[in-house]
Amino acid sequence: MSEDPREWAEAVAALRLPPRSDVRLQKLMGRNTEGSLTEAEREELETLVELSETIALVRARSLQMLGRKPA
Repeated sequence: MSEDPREWAEAVAALRLPPRSDVRLQKLMGRNTEGSLTEAEREELETLVELSETIALVRARSLQMLGRKPA
């Protein structure tokens, strides 16, 4: 792995929720809107939302360091 801080920032800026997790998040959000989640699904949704928000915050900070805006 490179020790160049800009390369690290670029790698962090490219982070995304894995595709399967994103699909699952969207499905759970839809079911949540319908009010049809089980308690286990509600917990899973909360975990995925927290992970997604954390990734977004880390990406935003990285993009800020690079002088770019989130897309």
